[in-house]
Amino acid sequence: MNPAMTHSVFDALRRLAYDEAGIAIRENKQTLVSARIAKRMRECGISSEREYLAFLEGDKSGQEMVRFLDAISTNFTSFFREPDHFQLFEEEIRRSVEGGAKTLRIWCAAAATGEEPYSLAITLAEAVGRAKVEWRLLASDISVSALRTAAAGVYPTSRLAQVPPALRARYFAEQSALAGEEAQSRVSNDLRSRVLFKRVNLATPPFPMRGDLDVVFCRNVMIYFDNAVRQRLVSEIERLLRPGGLLVVAHSETLNGIRSGLRTLQPSVYRKVGS
Repeated sequence: MNPAMTHSVFDALRRLAYDEAGIAIRENKQTLVSARIAKRMRECGISSEREYLAFLEGDKSGQEMVRFLDAISTNFTSFFREPDHFQLFEEEIRRSVEGGAKTLRIWCAAAATGEEPYSLAITLAEAVGRAKVEWRLLASDISVSALRTAAAGVYPTSRLAQVPPALRARYFAEQSALAGEEAQSRVSNDLRSRVLFKRVNLATPPFPMRGDLDVVFCRNVMIYFDNAVRQRLVSEIERLLRPGGLLVVAHSETLNGIRSGLRTLQPSVYRKVGS
């Protein structure tokens, strides 16, 4: 068994996570970080955490940094998580359509393995209906492995429990499973074609996208950032939102202490002021 990670190695890994991705790892997370990088160490044939740190710092290609950030990132998510946000989102989209909107541009900033952006896409498709509205959804994450799962759009059918049966039938196709294996369901080709998955590091604005976004979902990610990183992120989101556009954060998050021109619409939901 490897000895416990030393404080010096842990502090160096914390600094790298913060400098590269704005992730503020707490001092009491040493055991968690050790467990998260253990798989990378095995795959690299490295036996000590100090050796892995040296390998990580010496990798000029940057590929190991991507894998390190993948390893320490938390990607817990589910379909229609915090469902009141999706109800509000649907109402906002219906108002836009009824108001004559011809295009809708949505950004899911922390896509994880795809359940959230596909939930948004389903809500969009239902709210737009047959109206002649062109809509697209950008889904981003820092984790390459999570984005790979998201782009594939295949999930254990049991993960779809929160998707209403009618929507499940409309937007998913169950795939045949071998004996003893769990059934899998695949997102419809039409829905997947509406979602663009892209790696974006939320700690390093400006972001590679045009402005005038209608809605930004940035949920369950700012809890990993300190105030300096949160301020940069919110300022960039505000820049990208059209006047009147919405920012939705998680119920556990707040913009308290962040300078912005965003007005609180309700807890965890903010609107950009302006005409």
